[in-house]
Amino acid sequence: MTRRPSKPILAALAGGVVVIGAAALAPVFAQGAPESLLPPGFGQPAPANRPVPAAQSTAPAAGAPVSLLPPAAGPQMTLDPAIFAPEEPIAAPVAEAMELPESARRSIDMVGPFTGFGPQTFGDADGQMLSVLMRRLDVPLASRWASITLRRALLSRVATPARVRPADWIAERAWLLLRMGEADGARMLVQGVDVDHFNSKLFAVAGQTALATADAAGLCPLADPAALASKEPLWPLAKAVCAALSGDTAIAGVLIDQARRRTRDARGIDIQFAEKMMGVNGAGQRSVAVDWTGVNQLTSWRFGMASALGVTIPADLLTTAGPQVLAWQARAPMLPASERIEAAMTAARLGVFSNAALVDLYGAAGDESDDFAETSPAGKLRACYVGSGDPARVSAMRALWNGDSAKPDEPHDRYAAFVLTARAAARIAPSQDDAGDVAGLVGAMMSAGLDRRADRWASVVSAMSAEKGDPAWAILATGSERPRVDLSTARVAGYVDRANDSDPHKARMLIAALAGLGRLGGADAVKLAADNGITFDVRSNWARILMRAASRGQPGTVALLVAAGMQKGDWRSVSPGMFYTMIHALRAVGLDGEARMIAAEAMTRL
Repeated sequence: MTRRPSKPILAALAGGVVVIGAAALAPVFAQGAPESLLPPGFGQPAPANRPVPAAQSTAPAAGAPVSLLPPAAGPQMTLDPAIFAPEEPIAAPVAEAMELPESARRSIDMVGPFTGFGPQTFGDADGQMLSVLMRRLDVPLASRWASITLRRALLSRVATPARVRPADWIAERAWLLLRMGEADGARMLVQGVDVDHFNSKLFAVAGQTALATADAAGLCPLADPAALASKEPLWPLAKAVCAALSGDTAIAGVLIDQARRRTRDARGIDIQFAEKMMGVNGAGQRSVAVDWTGVNQLTSWRFGMASALGVTIPADLLTTAGPQVLAWQARAPMLPASERIEAAMTAARLGVFSNAALVDLYGAAGDESDDFAETSPAGKLRACYVGSGDPARVSAMRALWNGDSAKPDEPHDRYAAFVLTARAAARIAPSQDDAGDVAGLVGAMMSAGLDRRADRWASVVSAMSAEKGDPAWAILATGSERPRVDLSTARVAGYVDRANDSDPHKARMLIAALAGLGRLGGADAVKLAADNGITFDVRSNWARILMRAASRGQPGTVALLVAAGMQKGDWRSVSPGMFYTMIHALRAVGLDGEARMIAAEAMTRL
């Protein structure tokens, strides 16, 4: 573990100055094919020059140095900081460009697997500023939808910005994706670059990505050139494994013997994993037993090899690596589906798993065990979709949302359960008979971006008393594209008055969200904010840079700066004043849908 600086400095180039500091980064790992988490209608490229409301006129003049929002504290596991030193001089590529003819080589100037937000995703933003922001960002974020939005920005096909090398730019994006739990996206980024373009930083991230995706063979194109460019202990082990996988058992034996001599523990777990993997192709010791005794750190090598070989990682080691590791484990194909369900629920909350991916995994778990009994995970979910009538289906969903009453002491992720049941909720016909569960049904649909299906319940909510309808009303008021619930000042003020007795933070967040969405404006917004102690953040350094990025039509920069404001891990720590600015900026660059889903998520999870 590394100690974060007591006052870490992030700085942005606002036309002039950038302050750069060393970064501590955490290795992350995952597995699985990428999947769009956005519902139909989302994901259209933002307009390049969308006008920005007058509230954003506080942007600093060009050339003024500004300091960004301080990042949240959080434990980080270390990858050699020297690899990510931005002062690293530009060097020639490590690998010789001899393997491919010029016509077959890919340009490194514009890399990204998807159109995403378009070529102006980051506009003319300074590359060093963006790199420092990415490197310093503490993840996971408070918001699932903010994470999904940032993922789209990082995977957009964009040119390398000024003052950063192409290989470094790709490495920074991939490394942040890994730390977010998005190893699939990181793999797509690094695989979009020919190895002869790699430098030491990109070799390091590519190696982490291969291990994150439990892809031992993915290390093999990298192992020889990376061993020349890096002193990381990963590469000698990788060379031995790759020689064995290619069938060169004699060379593999020599290389593993050399690796043993270099380590202080010649029979340690890292050597054990190498030998076990070598045994897959006849070298090493196929039957070698992996002994976790005395191991107190889960490294990328250990995670990758264990996941590739189907070796169970001790639960106490998983808990030391942060919630992201569960998202990575959820993708490991060699592990039984039933062992990945809990991890997949965490992945859903983080934005890595969609509703469809969760449902597929539950179905796979049922198929593996041939167990669809009412008490099994697959059986519980099945009842949500095919129960005998809507009342039975809603009852089954309610049971999943509330957790296992027989095990009240076990942690339960209610929001992940909403993601799991999103499309089951969308199949329920709006009815006053289900008024008691309407907030759960609407929240579940919004968790997967099914806003139009959720909006069908507006009539049910409107017919309820204001007090009973408040939870569902707040979700629809913020998440619907064209709200059909009452948005009058009196209705908003009534909600705020009632919520202030039990949850004043949620009341303030609602005001901020509605104001940011343009659904509460002018004197009404000012008065409600003042009466409830909210100061809209439009003048801090962070807010001015965010507004400037919005005014310049840079959705990727906006998504990254919104993530900086969300790096709390907990919705209770998000400032209402900052929340207003985030929602306002997202709308300004055309990300209306994302802004609404983030706002609805806040109303669902608070």
